[in-house]
Amino acid sequence: MKRITIAVLLIAAVAFALPAAGTRQTVAAQGVTADSVLVGNSAATSGALAAVGVPFNRGIEAYFKMVNDAGGVAGRTIRWVHYDDEFDGAQGLTYAQRLVEDDKIFAFVGHFGTPTVALTQEYLNSVGIPRVYYATGLRSLFNLNATGGARASFPVQPIYDAEGEVMVARAVSDFGARRIGVIYPNADDGAGLLAGIQLRSGLLNVPIVTAQVAPDATDMSSAAQTIIAANVDVILVAANQVPAEVAIKALAAAGNTKPVITSYVNAAPVFVQGVREALGVFDVYANAWLQVVDDDGNPTPALNVYVEAVSKIDPALAGNPFAQAGWIAASAFVQGLERVGTNPLTWDSFIAAMEREPIEIPLGGTVDFANGRRVGTQAMSLLKAVYDDGPGWIVDRPLEAIEDILR
Repeated sequence: MKRITIAVLLIAAVAFALPAAGTRQTVAAQGVTADSVLVGNSAATSGALAAVGVPFNRGIEAYFKMVNDAGGVAGRTIRWVHYDDEFDGAQGLTYAQRLVEDDKIFAFVGHFGTPTVALTQEYLNSVGIPRVYYATGLRSLFNLNATGGARASFPVQPIYDAEGEVMVARAVSDFGARRIGVIYPNADDGAGLLAGIQLRSGLLNVPIVTAQVAPDATDMSSAAQTIIAANVDVILVAANQVPAEVAIKALAAAGNTKPVITSYVNAAPVFVQGVREALGVFDVYANAWLQVVDDDGNPTPALNVYVEAVSKIDPALAGNPFAQAGWIAASAFVQGLERVGTNPLTWDSFIAAMEREPIEIPLGGTVDFANGRRVGTQAMSLLKAVYDDGPGWIVDRPLEAIEDILR
């Protein structure tokens, strides 16, 4: 209750200083001058999550430097201010207020971390300030028809609900599934993935069988046996990291032979190491939303551009996925600026520009914000877990939008 009260007070405090969400602006918005535009974020750049937050922000910095070195956008350079919220939602809310009311930024770029995003969402929707890219798959961001201040929200990386839809599309189109099993934890990731799975399986008329587990469960044998007994064609492990690993091991121990698809969050070599024994019994797949090599295994042109630019900031970041995510966040924002061009830069003109046509994701596919659609990208490839000389993933299906997967 205390946090809700704080949020309400903050909303009231800015009611007279900022345009109400949905109010049309005809003059340049805050943070915009004739020769610059100011944006910002808060992120965990110290503490346990610094290994994520620091490279993420450096990726944003690298992209803005590249743009500014080339003259900026429509005569404006991009200025960027950021704070360290230590992955703490209360601090994130304080810094969000400071960025909006004191620094008077035009937009958030790279709104970082589940705690901060969750606690600031109501406040920022009420303000109506643009937010481009969230470093979280928090399911409350999923919105098929955003209105009011929520239209200023632009999630780029996959949201759990949206990825759940892609999982079903892959199971049906690539594996011919006519009955799908789902193991999911009682947590935000499991609930979001399950919601997307239920939505898309309903649209496709494909029955699903579900088994819920506790997110901290160390024994998921009962759930595995339930799914196997249902004689499904494909199993979706709708969980991240440790719960997903426990579920796959339980399936192997219970004698499963059906293919398993899990979240893009698990598409790392360390995850393959954890489920290595299962790979000799059934195939394990994971979604992926970035594609940094071509079909021949060579770096894509987009990756080469990224590596050249980020190496000017820190060569060690060339292969860092968190820096790549920051780079993508900055790129999505700049595409909106470029579409506005020399027209008045307001929150409304920026939102309209972002919705006009799909945003290109460097190192990935596209994300479509048309008609209030706020679900993140649903263009994903499918990776297959392998263990040859060591743990890894190979591309099994190329990067495709969900419409193309189902075609």
